[in-house]
Amino acid sequence: MSSGLPVSLDPPASLGVIGGGQLGRMFIQAAQRMGYRAGVLAASEDEPAVQVADWAVIAPSDRLSALHSFADQAEAITVEFENVSAPALRWLSGKRPVRPGWKTVWVSQNRLREKSFLTRHKIPHAPWRPVRSEPELALAIRAVGLPLVLKTASSGYDGKGQVRVERAEDAHSAWLSLGQVACVAEAWVDFESEISVVVARGADGAAQAFPVGLNRHRSHILDSTVMPAPVGPIVTLEAQTLALSVAQALELVGVLTVEYFVTATGDLLVNELAPRPHNSGHLTIEAATTSQFEQQVRTLSGLPLGTSDLIRPAAMVNLLGDLWADGEPDWSSALRSDGGIKLHLYGKKGASPGRKMGHLTVLDPDPEMALDRVQAARRALTARRGNGSP
Repeated sequence: MSSGLPVSLDPPASLGVIGGGQLGRMFIQAAQRMGYRAGVLAASEDEPAVQVADWAVIAPSDRLSALHSFADQAEAITVEFENVSAPALRWLSGKRPVRPGWKTVWVSQNRLREKSFLTRHKIPHAPWRPVRSEPELALAIRAVGLPLVLKTASSGYDGKGQVRVERAEDAHSAWLSLGQVACVAEAWVDFESEISVVVARGADGAAQAFPVGLNRHRSHILDSTVMPAPVGPIVTLEAQTLALSVAQALELVGVLTVEYFVTATGDLLVNELAPRPHNSGHLTIEAATTSQFEQQVRTLSGLPLGTSDLIRPAAMVNLLGDLWADGEPDWSSALRSDGGIKLHLYGKKGASPGRKMGHLTVLDPDPEMALDRVQAARRALTARRGNGSP
């Protein structure tokens, strides 16, 4: 799963990212701050990353002519999401350094491959079985028990492509609702909390783990993150150490996010892997000595990693399209309510329910106070309508 050709690129070299969303946007902004030129391969001209890029190739990411044009302009290539064509990445890796490598992305973009990787490397995770046929569905129910969660093997995010199954007689209809595509059946985990660790690993094997983030979800979408997570020193060390081990096993060069369930007994179970920066790491832009996006730039360009220490505890809340339901949010009120609030908007056109439009971050010596402050600022966005956000 190597990252391809050796690379050490100093500014103002040109770096490229595949994917035009907010993660690509924040990667480009970090690269530009460090003096690099940065471009994007995106599907349309109005995507968040395209708005800030020095150059852009607008085309499907698996079109050969677009890949040629992209490789001509980018001296090294990364991704902002894992659902990108692995064959395209493999082709690009013959032309330019690609970090993370195509095999790393290939493993993480399919739950069957990802779960098999975790099993093979004895990384703790919930019991699971593949579901690609009716007999396998029946076997999965017997093997992992009920309730279970049926998840599509590919293209699932923010709770999409998954169904909880309570009774054996409901399993067939659940699989039918997912289109009878290849799935994984996972045992239901009665967890106490959800945490994540972002790590960065360079081509020389040097690696850094950020502090643990405590994540709270609403309707399967990340709602807030607090860092550092109040999970105690033992769980913290285990989560960081395990995340670094996963990065090494993947032969990662780049940034990786490992999401965990924490059980009532303090055990850690890996839930998902993402070979890229993550929503739960956005607060590192203000809170950490080196943000997750700067680490992505450093690993791609071959620069030494920065330290991942927190400058101060922090909390972040997502701004979803629901906030625009009755008009533009009241940005002045939210920022006036707390001078420490940092506003990030992604430049997306058209707010819809559940769509991530931006986030708010605040730093505070007390992580829980940071969460209270940032949630209060979000409520202020709609307070004048009498329809405060949770």
